[in-house]
Amino acid sequence: MSEKFKLADPCTMIIFGATGDLTKRKLFPALYNLAKAKFLPDNFAIVGVGRQEMTSEDFRSQMKGNLTEFIGKDVDKDLLKWFEERTHYTGGDFAAKKTFTELRKLLKELDKQFDIPENYFFYLATPPSLFGLVTEKAAEIDLTDEKDGWRRFIYEKPFGRDLESAKSLNIELQKILKESQIYRIDHYLGKETVQNILVFRFGNSIFEPIWNRNYIDHVQITVAEKLGVELRGGYYDAAGALRDMIPNHIFQLVTLTAMEPPISFEANAVRDEQAKILCAIQPFSPEDVLHKTVRGQYGEGQIEDKKKIAYRAEPQVNPMSNTETFAALKLSIDNWRWAGVPFYVRTGKRMAAKHSEIVIQFKKAPFMLFRETAIEKLTTNRIAIHIQPDEGITLHFGAKIPGPIVNMGSVDMDFNYLDHFGEQVSTGYERLLFDCMTGDATLFQRADMVEASWAIVSPILDVWQAIPARDFPNYESGSWGPKESDALLEQDNRKWQNTVD
Repeated sequence: MSEKFKLADPCTMIIFGATGDLTKRKLFPALYNLAKAKFLPDNFAIVGVGRQEMTSEDFRSQMKGNLTEFIGKDVDKDLLKWFEERTHYTGGDFAAKKTFTELRKLLKELDKQFDIPENYFFYLATPPSLFGLVTEKAAEIDLTDEKDGWRRFIYEKPFGRDLESAKSLNIELQKILKESQIYRIDHYLGKETVQNILVFRFGNSIFEPIWNRNYIDHVQITVAEKLGVELRGGYYDAAGALRDMIPNHIFQLVTLTAMEPPISFEANAVRDEQAKILCAIQPFSPEDVLHKTVRGQYGEGQIEDKKKIAYRAEPQVNPMSNTETFAALKLSIDNWRWAGVPFYVRTGKRMAAKHSEIVIQFKKAPFMLFRETAIEKLTTNRIAIHIQPDEGITLHFGAKIPGPIVNMGSVDMDFNYLDHFGEQVSTGYERLLFDCMTGDATLFQRADMVEASWAIVSPILDVWQAIPARDFPNYESGSWGPKESDALLEQDNRKWQNTVD
């Protein structure tokens, strides 16, 4: 939100689960991009911690190979050398005190070598079941104590699997850490267009006055993927689309779209307004779950002329699985701004396009002015905020088609990040890692936000578990989901805004 350039604090990043896919594909490329853009200080180091035994030389060699693979032929050799000098590894059992004493010894050496104050941030790229254990073991050897520098812990999603487990995890961590030390990450908020929602809404006076129930008919939020569960069948079959996407990614988009203007862009000011929206979402009764939610599971189908297998045939998935790969909800926000304006949200795998966007659908203009013309249907205005794959914003409106009679056509005004600002190489993690290094928690979830999100979806999970689906699979791979999803909007005389690749 500021034009002032800021360098990250001198610090050391400690990655638990350093040999995993997230570190290879996202974290190191993100750090590389930050360093290339000169956001990282020279007083910086990285320590990988994993269960696998290997030397720092072996880890550096892996890091260089991965960066070369993911950055490509334009990788900067000098920058690779810079990372090589600053990257170390220590391995061992995460439950063993020895692993952490070795880590502390290594950190002291790096502090001295690179003249780094004792500022440490820990990235837990581990299963959630290890969050509490790793934090507790770090505390046992005073690695959580901030008397000589700051200590921050980043926790990957999923943060809990239901309301009770999220509460338990919050209690467990808050016994050891202050809330200001806890950074619950949602990589979706690292995307430029998601961050741009606040600027678009509150930095442009033409939009904020009409961003309410007086002008907006409804809001749609879609997060669709072409991919199936790939190699994550074991995890996904125990989670499902609702748990995996809605309490985190989608509710973040809902709150940024619906929140009131914060008093500042300071972290708690923004998150206070987001939390208010989550608390204002109308709770689901068992009856509501039956009529305002839809679940689906993909079957066989074709995408880009390639045959795709059904979810139940995926590796590590129960052949009789009742896990949903699609979820759609109708949300009602009980506050003054959004009274009577439904928010329709959906997410799914193996859908027709990789497509994430927020659609603000405005109310129809009065028809009376055009009753003597040949126009049969007025174009309704909408704003589409495209999150991926092509980040940008589209304004849809009606205009007269040239000619002697009044005919109306639909036109779009497009803003595309790539066209206006050029290609921005990003993994989506750069901003989030940088914010942690500078102590800005705006884009990270607070404990109350996490619990409020789970409180909304818990009644849905309960009903879906009590009444197993009988019609799975109920949508083809390559489609826009089950027919019940279309009916969810059609019963309100509305329809989904679909797109094509």
